[in-house]
Amino acid sequence: MRQSSTETTEAGKSQANVRDLLEYFSAPIDIRSLALTGLFLLSVLYSLYFARVFFLPIVLTLLLNLLLSPAVRFLKAYRVPQALGAGIIIFGLLLLLGYGIYRLAEPAGEWMQNAPKTLNQVRSKLRTFTKPVENVQETTEKIEKMTSLGNESKKAVVELKKPGLGETVFSGTQEILLGGGITVVLLYFLLASGDLFLLKLVKVLPTLKDKKRAVETCREIEKNISNYLGTITLINLGLGIAIGVGTFLIGLPNPVLWGVVAAFLNFIPYLGALLGIIIVAGAAIVTLDDPVRIMSAPAMYFGLNVIEAYWVTPMVLSRTLALNPVVILIWLVFWGWIWGVFGALLAVPMLAIVKIICDRFQPLAAIGEFLGNESRAPAL
Repeated sequence: MRQSSTETTEAGKSQANVRDLLEYFSAPIDIRSLALTGLFLLSVLYSLYFARVFFLPIVLTLLLNLLLSPAVRFLKAYRVPQALGAGIIIFGLLLLLGYGIYRLAEPAGEWMQNAPKTLNQVRSKLRTFTKPVENVQETTEKIEKMTSLGNESKKAVVELKKPGLGETVFSGTQEILLGGGITVVLLYFLLASGDLFLLKLVKVLPTLKDKKRAVETCREIEKNISNYLGTITLINLGLGIAIGVGTFLIGLPNPVLWGVVAAFLNFIPYLGALLGIIIVAGAAIVTLDDPVRIMSAPAMYFGLNVIEAYWVTPMVLSRTLALNPVVILIWLVFWGWIWGVFGALLAVPMLAIVKIICDRFQPLAAIGEFLGNESRAPAL
């Protein structure tokens, strides 16, 4: 009976949120306000795109701060100074990251160096499947040449010189190192300062009721976001370990590399799993000769990802943190276009933060309802 009452209350809240959203969009539209809002959004998009070197480290730092703040408070409970605790946490992360780069740099470098040769091997092994398509293309090209005889004229061709691979990689490495340095320094000061910003906010609020509400709201939002980020990180690590063990049993070389790649790619829903399956399938085609083992590598990756996506993650995460898959895909495309691969990696954690904040503040509850993945329809 109590459960039925709770479900009725949640259904009523869902219905109220949807009704508020409909009332908002059915209100009269002010053309001037709409135009100003459009110009403001365009300026924000322009700034995010062209100033990504500035914004990306800040967003990454804020996410890491929410993830690591509980660890710093845990050390503080054992009388470790907050500044020292922040230094210990960051040093441990840098040590772990450096060890991972040291272990994976050699196999990753070999794969990158042999990438052209690897592609040729994959193409030659798949030649039996692509040969009919190539024959059709060759026939089409011959027909086009026959129909264009006598109509050829000499035309000036302008060729734009593009930056070389070395220049592109060097420029990208510079940006990554600069962003990484900014992230480390800023993260240390955020972790070491602790509740400084919250104390400043409490100090400027006028009444004691507002101060209590601000502290409770900030703590709840930080707790929910930290739990979400920590849970997703642990799930991805577990998936990476499982895929690493699976590739080892199948016989793929460098199973640790494939496990790490799978763990990072799983931060990108749907698209990350598809890319991981393609990468593992290509590695299996190049390094293995047995057709059964070649097919078992992507099948193993697909099976483990299905178990994680449709069983482990829904069971571990709260239903209130479930996100709308359509919104996730749109969000991924948007941030991938704005900030590239790093934007795609950070897209879903940022979307989860937006949903948690919208669910906590009543004026934004309708947006939180839209971002959610509740399958239950509101009562009419």
